[in-house]
Amino acid sequence: MSGRAHSRCRGDSAHRGAGVAPAAGLWGVPAGWSFHHFVAPSPCSLIVNLSRERINTPGRTICSTFTTVKLEELKSAVSAGTIDTVLLAITDMQGRLQGKRLTAGHFLDTVVEHGAEGCNYLLAVDVDMRTVEGYEMSSWERGYSDMLLLPDLDTLRPVPWQEGTAMCLADVAWLDRSEVVASPRQILRRQLARLAERGWSANAGTELEFIVFLDTYEEAWHKGYRGLRPANLYNVDYSLLGTARVEPLIRRIRNDMTAAGMRVEDSKGECNHGQHEINFHYAGALRTADEHAIYKNGAKEIAAQEGVAITFMAKMDEREGNSCHIHFSLADASDPSAPLFARDDGLFKSFLAGQLACLREMTLMFAPHINSYKRFAAGSFAPTTVAWGHDNRTCSLRVVGHGPSLRFENRVGGADLNPYLALSAIIASGLHGIDSGLELEAALEGNAYNASERPHLPATLRDARELFAASDVAEAAFGTEVRDHYLNAATVELDAFDAAVTDWERVRGFERL
Repeated sequence: MSGRAHSRCRGDSAHRGAGVAPAAGLWGVPAGWSFHHFVAPSPCSLIVNLSRERINTPGRTICSTFTTVKLEELKSAVSAGTIDTVLLAITDMQGRLQGKRLTAGHFLDTVVEHGAEGCNYLLAVDVDMRTVEGYEMSSWERGYSDMLLLPDLDTLRPVPWQEGTAMCLADVAWLDRSEVVASPRQILRRQLARLAERGWSANAGTELEFIVFLDTYEEAWHKGYRGLRPANLYNVDYSLLGTARVEPLIRRIRNDMTAAGMRVEDSKGECNHGQHEINFHYAGALRTADEHAIYKNGAKEIAAQEGVAITFMAKMDEREGNSCHIHFSLADASDPSAPLFARDDGLFKSFLAGQLACLREMTLMFAPHINSYKRFAAGSFAPTTVAWGHDNRTCSLRVVGHGPSLRFENRVGGADLNPYLALSAIIASGLHGIDSGLELEAALEGNAYNASERPHLPATLRDARELFAASDVAEAAFGTEVRDHYLNAATVELDAFDAAVTDWERVRGFERL
């Protein structure tokens, strides 16, 4: 990731690998009609805005140079019979895609203009989709009413791993078109609006690790997730020999994501048995979060089609966990190729100082589950210490790049994080550092795991919840409703775990206690 210009139109033919369709073009219609071939002469001259003004969200972009083009391409693909289904999806609190499969004709005739309905419990359930208590916006007392799913046509794309299918992400609104403030996508939009008020934008890239198992998801379920067979039996970090064992799967994921309009850079092996990583080019923060959610969902679907399973849980076993490192930089909103960190050293230092000042109280936004905290272990390449360093992978915050590519990498989050919430926390923390005029402490040299004088990340979800609850920065940046909503999510997770009897307890106590 760097501060240099990046195109919002991704996935051009130079990035497509063998096995990706297409002389027929991105949508399966005649070549030359893929959306990346269109560049509007001015930001709004080609646009008939079909979705952007239908929800009252501060800082929403009025128009997009690609919306109409994508819609016309979809219409052509539907007419040609190559697309018959459109997935309309929102991202829930856990960062998962939820929504409906629409006939393409219904999407074009009705949903593009009016949206679709979905139960508001989609933003008020736990991982098991149980209706739980404590949410103001959704409850039995409120009758679990509908909310609107309003398609963001900028996100319209083909889904190459599903036959005849396209996808469009949606923003979430109440029936009066006011925003659902607890929606992760709306939370990030509001933080980006805060940057836009200062003439700034955010670039980000996320790096997701996962573990591949030779068992299917159904086999893993019936095994109780015990005795699973990792796709590699030894550490294949950077190994070309070891990664070749699973290259058919990884190659298909790379190519299908490219064909879906994402810009894949590379894949590599990682340390845990069967652990791998696929990396994408940086983009604007909202686009990165969108594509993170689409990729994570798509990779699981592709794995299932290939008869294997992958997990993004933060800590699968006692070996290395699955991380989600986030690279972040600021740019001039009017010119994303104009990086701010390289231009203004004082701004960079204050923004980074804000990360340090708020990291403990914002950890809940990077580590939202009980399992997340098992990953924070010394000597595991997952951080334990609140510190920054120059290209130092033992620190929570690693500064890398120079000149236009100067950025920091947040190494706190696991692959189970919600990208919208994590990016929102980064922006809120950075703006706090700037507004408070915080000074950046000296970089940590050496091993951050041994830096006992530095603050440490919270060790449990309960600790992180208490810190988030007491955070004035979170209250000011996100508002009381959002803060309380995600505090309740943590409470629900804690209550579920406290009520569970684990295998560890049975092994220790069945006979010997």
